Order: sequence, then structure tokens, then C-alpha cells
Amino acid sequence: MTTLNTTQPQRDWLKIFFAPKGWAMYVIAAVWALLAFIVIGNNPAPPVEGETVSSVSNIFYIIIGFVLTGLMSLWSHEPQLGSRILIYVVLIGATIIFLLPVYMVLMTSFKSAGDVGLSTMWQLPPSPSLDSFALAFEELRTGLGNSFGLVLPATAISAILGSMNGYVLSKWKFPGANIIFPLMLFGMFIPYQAILIPLTDFLKTVNMFGGLPGLIMVHVIYGLPITTLIFRNYYMEVPDEMLEAGAIDGAGFFGLYWWVVLPISLPGFVVVIIWQFTQVWNEFLFGVTIAQNNPTVTVALQNLSGSQIVQWNVQMAAAFLAAIPTLIVYILLGRYFIRGLLAGSIKG
Repeated sequence: MTTLNTTQPQRDWLKIFFAPKGWAMYVIAAVWALLAFIVIGNNPAPPVEGETVSSVSNIFYIIIGFVLTGLMSLWSHEPQLGSRILIYVVLIGATIIFLLPVYMVLMTSFKSAGDVGLSTMWQLPPSPSLDSFALAFEELRTGLGNSFGLVLPATAISAILGSMNGYVLSKWKFPGANIIFPLMLFGMFIPYQAILIPLTDFLKTVNMFGGLPGLIMVHVIYGLPITTLIFRNYYMEVPDEMLEAGAIDGAGFFGLYWWVVLPISLPGFVVVIIWQFTQVWNEFLFGVTIAQNNPTVTVALQNLSGSQIVQWNVQMAAAFLAAIPTLIVYILLGRYFIRGLLAGSIKG
């Protein structure tokens, strides 16, 4: 009696990668890499003193050519597996391209001023040093303190007010609600430059120009439209029965918000905190015009650029230091961001 062979056939990887069709692809890749080698060698970048044309880029072209053609050969024999590997290769490549500026910033930050140049910007620092970070921190210390004094209250106040606005506009019906909400959203589309002069005149009138309190108020007001929109869409998903049960138990307007709505608002607050923290921290125009007596970190970073001589290592170190707070916020709260952002996207 014959038995059926139920074992899966093993892939012969050598036959897949070195099939005749694959060899033809490799020949094409080699010709393409050779042409790239000749083109780069005969047309180097504009000469810089002390710079030499490196063959690293040519080797990179050759490797990429062989990898891609190998994937093409694999895809021709194993379409499903080849497609999956190709997707990962594309994603990894996109990640590397996205992180290249970060790599250059870090490499330049650890170099001394004499080691910085166009010919060495992609190279590892010959003698890594933290002197650039020390100088950058001294220049940014005041700006960092002012930015923390700005971003923490501005983010907290706009998040709380946006949460209450979203609660009212999603769960309480009153005359004019369908008019007030679109008018609030209209505030998101008003450019800063359009209201800068009247805003400055108003802050001078109420004696809030030149310091952090006026800047905090501006960012709270400008953040209300987007925070209200996020919380309104989020609260639209909350069943009305929960609020009705709370009302039966005797909870009023603020009681329903405090005991029913607020405890389930964590994903919405995470999205708003990340959004507002990033927007306020990176904002430059209001900081340079309104808070002239208390420059923020973006203003201090701009002041580092200099007029004639630029210390690129200090500049890069300062840019990295200025980006650390927002990076920490994303690392700590990032896993809740998409969940909270998509909440209410189908309904409402």
C-alpha cells in the first residue's frame, strides 16, 4: 500500500537565487552598477579642499543592485515570500533614509570644530567629545527653562478646556451648538501672520506683552479648536446610557464629567498632550515676537546660528538637545497616540 507524502517540499534556495533567470538579472545589475560607478567617478561633487572621491557610494550601488535583483529572482519563484521580503526591504530602506539626518546631526555633534566639514560630515568622529553639548546647553539653558514654563501650563490648560468643550458639544444639546462648533474649528485655519499685529496690540493693552503669561494665553486659545475637535469625536463614542445612569444617581453637569466622562478620557488626553506639547514646543513666530523678554528654546536655537562664523558642531548638538523633550513624550505616550486619534473617527 502506498502512502501519501504529506511533508512540505523544502525550498532549494540555491536553485532559486542562482536560477538561469536570476543570473540574467545579476548580469543586468552588474552592468547598471558599473555604469553608476563610471558616472560617479567622472562626475564627482564640486571639489572641496581636502575632499577625495570615495568608492563607498559605488560599492553601495553595487550591493543595492545585487540585492534587488536577488529579490526579483526570488519573487519570480516564490511570489508570496518574495513580496513579503520586498516589503520589509522597502520599509527598512525608508527607515534608513529617514534616520540619515539624525545620524549626521549626532556625528557632527560629537566632533570638534576642526573635524567638521563637507568631506567628513558622514564620517564617525575621530575623537568623540561632549564639549559641543556642554556649550549648547549653556546657550540653551534659559530657553529650555522658558519653554518648559510655557509648554506645561499651555498644554494642561488647553487639554482641560478642550475636554470640557468636547463634553458639552457631544453630550449636551443647546441652541446654536451646530453654529458654535464650526466657528471654533474655523480658528484652526487662521494663519498666525494674519492676527499678529492686532494680537500684539491687544497684549500690550492688557499688559501681557513681552512675557510668558501672554504667550501661554495665546497658545491656549489657538489650541482650543483642535483639542475640542479631538475630544468631541472621542466623546461621541461614549454611550449616552452611561450619562443617563449617572444622572439617575444624582450627578449633575460637572458630576457627570468628573465621575463618568473624565475617567475614560485617557486616550483622548494622550493625543491632545502629544499634539499640543509638540506644537507649543516647536513654535517660533509667537515666541520671537510676543515673549521677547523670555526667549523660548526655538528662539535661543536661532540665536546660535551666528552672522559670520557658524559652529556647526554646537548647532547640531543644540538641535538635538531641543528635540529631546518631544522625543521623550512620544516614547512614553506613543503607544496610545493612534488609538486615541482614531477614536471617534467613524462616528461623529
